[in-house]
Amino acid sequence: MTTREDTLSAAQKALQAGDFARGRELADSLLAEDGKDGEALYMAAVAARYLKQFDDAEGYLAALHGVMPEYGRAWQEAGHLAKARGQTADAISAYANATRFNPALEASWRAMAPLLTEAGRVAEARNAIAQADRIDGLPKELVAVTHHFHEGRLLRAEEICRHYLRSHPKNVEGMRLLAKIGMQLGVVEDAEFLLDSAAAFEPHNVQVRLDYIDALRRRQKFERAREEAEALYRQDPENPLFQSHLAIESMQTGDYDKAFELFDAVLARLPDDPATLTSRGHALKTTGRQEDAVESYRAAFAAKPDHGDAYYALANLKTYSFTDDEIAAMREQAARPGLAFMDRVHLSFALGKAFEDRGEYEASFGHYEEGNALKRAQTRYSADAMSEELAKQAEFCTPELFDTHAGSGHSAPDPIFILGLPRAGSTLLEQILASHSQVDGTLELPNILALAHRLRGRKAGQSRYPQILHDLTREQLTQFGEKFIEDTRVHRQGAPFFIDKMPNNFRHIGLIHLILPNAKIIDARRAPMDCCFSGFKQLFAEGQEFTYGLEEVGRYYSDYVALMDHWDRVLPGKVLRVDHEDVLDDLEGQTRRMLEYCGLPFEEACLDFHKSDRAVRTASSEQVRRPINRSGQDAWKPFEPWLDPLKKALGPLAP
Repeated sequence: MTTREDTLSAAQKALQAGDFARGRELADSLLAEDGKDGEALYMAAVAARYLKQFDDAEGYLAALHGVMPEYGRAWQEAGHLAKARGQTADAISAYANATRFNPALEASWRAMAPLLTEAGRVAEARNAIAQADRIDGLPKELVAVTHHFHEGRLLRAEEICRHYLRSHPKNVEGMRLLAKIGMQLGVVEDAEFLLDSAAAFEPHNVQVRLDYIDALRRRQKFERAREEAEALYRQDPENPLFQSHLAIESMQTGDYDKAFELFDAVLARLPDDPATLTSRGHALKTTGRQEDAVESYRAAFAAKPDHGDAYYALANLKTYSFTDDEIAAMREQAARPGLAFMDRVHLSFALGKAFEDRGEYEASFGHYEEGNALKRAQTRYSADAMSEELAKQAEFCTPELFDTHAGSGHSAPDPIFILGLPRAGSTLLEQILASHSQVDGTLELPNILALAHRLRGRKAGQSRYPQILHDLTREQLTQFGEKFIEDTRVHRQGAPFFIDKMPNNFRHIGLIHLILPNAKIIDARRAPMDCCFSGFKQLFAEGQEFTYGLEEVGRYYSDYVALMDHWDRVLPGKVLRVDHEDVLDDLEGQTRRMLEYCGLPFEEACLDFHKSDRAVRTASSEQVRRPINRSGQDAWKPFEPWLDPLKKALGPLAP
């Protein structure tokens, strides 16, 4: 029996042999079975162009852009087609898209250069030739790595890159690419080490240093990231790129005055730069200047109408209502086949919010589902794998484990962990507690997750965690606890206690108890349908892939409840559960209950949490600046006709 792979291989060989009619015939046979087969669409488009069947080629490419909007080779082929038709401006635009989505496409750079020269854009033409020559000078292995990376084949990219670095261990570009792959795979600690080494080998390599700043920020080493950004800025204070990076790192360290000064400097030179306008909007939102943030976001999509990030930023304020014109503009951009992937995702979620605000729930749900489906396909999240991972915590974190290690760990009482699911009210609890004079609010700190990752070991598919907890020594547990306290000190303002509100820490309560036995743990819980549907509507930056499907988020909630029940059995009294609905019903009573659990005296400021001027960086930043309200309660009910998959996944937890 002939497989799809056999047919693709035969089509490719036919194209290479110049038999374009046969190549198209084979590609068409695959498209008859699956009209969204990206590889078949690409081959059919190439064949049709060579056969001078330009309209057919255009049709194949339109379908391919719809299926794979960021596939660089598809845009390269669109450039070749436009060039063959004598459409110079369209060809330049297509080649520019190709190199944006895959900078290693040498053919696009070379094809673009004479077209740019012809259009009088000589400096850009020189840059295109320089880029083509740079790629030509790279080892073929690293060019292949770059292609695989930008086309989403991360594991293959990693395999080739590691093999190359074994024989060329000091190749800086190889180290940089492996670090980029590592960051994409979530192995940020290794990426930081690689980039630190690469920067030592080539201290003047700007791209390496920019990637290093990115890695430091992802690890929440904000002071170090700022130091690196300042070093680049000092080299060329008038460079908008360096100004922008220092602005972002200043914002991360809480120096918003410096951030605004630098954003204004960039905008003085590049007044319509959408990325800077959006970043400035984020800084304004974080510091409570909502009207100014709205103005900055609007300026961003006025400058670049397909800039989905700015539209979603407005939606993510939770308090903004889109105008008719803005909704029409978003729908127009969303209908474009060539829209970049994340712009499409951002616009889908923004349109979902826009129609929800108008009470058009079917249209709203359709847009939320579209955005989630795009992200779900990209992340390849497995609910089965997550269920298995959480079940292992219950299997190995037994009473015997905690009895064996009783008295171990670091005795510091400083941390207060607020955990659970995102959108469960954890930001509200943090804002209440952080309004206390003895408590610092920080961030969703990655330290516990990073420790768990290290304990898994380095063998792919062979995690040693959590069973390795049984083998750790008293000294190791104490060292891990001490390191957590030391590494998180940078986020504190000097109060005796501080909050880590990383929601995913609920998976690691056993580990937390072993290394920090005196830490406080608060489980922020919200009614299942409200919590799950709120997560489904929220586009998270990273780390919450389970929210991209109704079944997935329902299963995750069920698994979370089961694991929390386990922690209650094996560590009775360790965790304080605070239901969001109880906080809404009795703010003072629940506040006193939390303070008593934490060993803190009552302070009236905790009830006036909305008056706090601390920066809040989560999706709930605007909501916690208002007095307690019930605006999010039962928000799922108008969407009930479409929520059967969620109810089924929740099982007995569903209403």
